[in-house]
Amino acid sequence: MENLKISVIIPVYNTLNCLERCVDSVCGQTYENLEIILVDDGSTDGTGQLCDTLAKRDSRIRVYHKENGGASSARNMGLQKSSGDYVGFVDSDDYIDADVYQKMAELAVEKNYPVVQISRDERDENGNRLADVCIPPERVRFCDSETFIKELLLHRGDCSFCTKLLKKELFAQHCFPEGELNEDFKLLIELLMQIEGIAILPKQGYHVVCRSDSTTRKRSEDSFSRVFLDIVENADRMQELVDSAYPALHEYAIRFNLYQRLDYMLHIPLSQMKKENAFYQSVKKYLRVHIGDTIRNSWLTRKNKAYLLLLTAAPKTVRRVHGWKMRIGK
Repeated sequence: MENLKISVIIPVYNTLNCLERCVDSVCGQTYENLEIILVDDGSTDGTGQLCDTLAKRDSRIRVYHKENGGASSARNMGLQKSSGDYVGFVDSDDYIDADVYQKMAELAVEKNYPVVQISRDERDENGNRLADVCIPPERVRFCDSETFIKELLLHRGDCSFCTKLLKKELFAQHCFPEGELNEDFKLLIELLMQIEGIAILPKQGYHVVCRSDSTTRKRSEDSFSRVFLDIVENADRMQELVDSAYPALHEYAIRFNLYQRLDYMLHIPLSQMKKENAFYQSVKKYLRVHIGDTIRNSWLTRKNKAYLLLLTAAPKTVRRVHGWKMRIGK
């Protein structure tokens, strides 16, 4: 297995305070046959210079600087520059346990799996554990593609590429979609269509750090992240995929579509809930057309159904009340 080369791609953008911890956790892997690719995506806070400094400490590190284009474009550059048999991804504000790539590589080689996933946990900036978003299995589990998609539709699966080790050849005809914030989801579904499934390790060896200053978390009262549009568009793609390739998952796809639109409706600013907003109007129309599905779908909670029905009937009023509740809760 020592001949197996792993390329670890780390997109970097303005993470001066946490990049060193991330890179140190990768350099300290018990599996040493790595190439570590740092792609500086136009950082403006000195992070680019830190990348160059870190590269002097370990000959396995290679640094590429580019104009800002987003995480997907940085990952795509990393893939183009990589020479490993397998590739992994780490976000520059996260970190990993020392045996992550050892354990994933061992399982990948032993069973010839094209994709192996390590389980993850989430931490705040002080290192405190947060509630698990994805519940890890009790033992190594092979999840076939249809079952993995079902778990994603129920918001129980992990669509992140950061927790996965993948054969480089899978990317021969695929790349990360640029200009989207929900970039992992679309590509993962494409890859699932061409493999039998994903092997999942129970160990929570990847640590997601939830930063309060993250660009995807900062928003003013009237700002609205592109991610909430992307999740709706991904839901529509999933519906088409399920109906054509996995018809047994139809009810789960409807649930996913309704849930994603609920998330959109609970985040869109009141100032953008207008007649001339075509995307907003299309979401409202979908909710009206699918009132029956909202009522009948057994995979939606009572709270989900109540919010969906109320938002269908009186979206602005519900949003005002929801906003008051959120402010009081703070």
